[in-house]
Amino acid sequence: MDRAIVHMDLDTFFVSCERRDNDTLKGIPVIIGGGDRGVVASCSYEARYFGVHSAMPMKLALRLCPDARVIRGDMEKYSELSREVTQLLEEKAPVVEKASIDEHYLDISGIDRFFGAYKWTQELMDSVSKKTRLPISYALSVNKTVAKIGTGEAKPAGKIQIPQEQIKPFLNPLSIKKIPMLGDVTFRLLSRIGIRHIHTLADMPVEVLQQMIGKNGTELWKKANGIDNSPVEPYGERKSLSTENTFGNDTIDLRMLRSVISGMVEKLAYQLRREGWLTSTVTVKIRYANFDTETRQIRVPYTSADHPLTQCALDLFEKLYSRRMRLRLVGVRFSGLVRGNLQIRLFEDTEEMISLYQAMDRIKNRFGTSAVGRAEGFHFHSREYVS
Repeated sequence: MDRAIVHMDLDTFFVSCERRDNDTLKGIPVIIGGGDRGVVASCSYEARYFGVHSAMPMKLALRLCPDARVIRGDMEKYSELSREVTQLLEEKAPVVEKASIDEHYLDISGIDRFFGAYKWTQELMDSVSKKTRLPISYALSVNKTVAKIGTGEAKPAGKIQIPQEQIKPFLNPLSIKKIPMLGDVTFRLLSRIGIRHIHTLADMPVEVLQQMIGKNGTELWKKANGIDNSPVEPYGERKSLSTENTFGNDTIDLRMLRSVISGMVEKLAYQLRREGWLTSTVTVKIRYANFDTETRQIRVPYTSADHPLTQCALDLFEKLYSRRMRLRLVGVRFSGLVRGNLQIRLFEDTEEMISLYQAMDRIKNRFGTSAVGRAEGFHFHSREYVS
């Protein structure tokens, strides 16, 4: 029996959240982002018409579309609405995977035995859209790759069904850029030898692709042929990143403890960005010399940036560490992870700040995580601790 996989996308999510609360924004160019020195976090289709796109410097965006309405953005509001959508889906769908702040996969295989899968999906999306007042595009197919490509073709606020026998006719004429996870470097490489459409890629011998782009060649060939057996993985606290440090000697040195926590946050935040995650929950753990262990956590707007996460972790530590007894261990954990990129999340930061993050990450990618770091995390980077 074919699987029934739904991919749903909240159209221009940040813009739609603002329009939900302000009717005057409907039908006009809208840009979500920081000040003149910031970057575009999101933009409406009306703004895209002028060439504006995510991660573009605001100055350039406003030159292209000077009449756009600029809104600074409210990640806390967007995060809360994203959670509301997830909860509504989980109440009805058998299996839900939260792929990013504005994307979900649903595995509804078997539903068609009781109620047509496409009709069921339509009614669910209508219900979610009505309750949240947010526009939704979605596609129903037999796997995640085809469903995701289908949603891209259905936008804005559209829907499409792609059964097994229609997969090849649907995929073949599309640009290879439509294939999820096919990056700019691979696109340029394939384009130089005349491979620009999915049907050309699908007809290539898989061995040739392997020689050209390595081990990812097989996966790319499968996607071009509409083959994807990856499961829809339930969203939840199953995804997390954490680190702990046990000190060689129990300590009460507050300055050093804060420095260690800052360094741990920096390390984990870099891992988030490298693997393409955003976190929504921060947990801090301490263990006293007498082995009493305490933890405290807080929910935060989705992010992978060091500085808000560091401040959050230090605030939690201040609230936790109340006995002024020596500590033997501190730990930090990020959970509630979803897919997402740093550069479209920093409403408060300048283009220079984002460029600095990217430069530091490039150095870490090449020379290791300890090659460069913030001064406030000096003790973590310069001394050895037992994890």
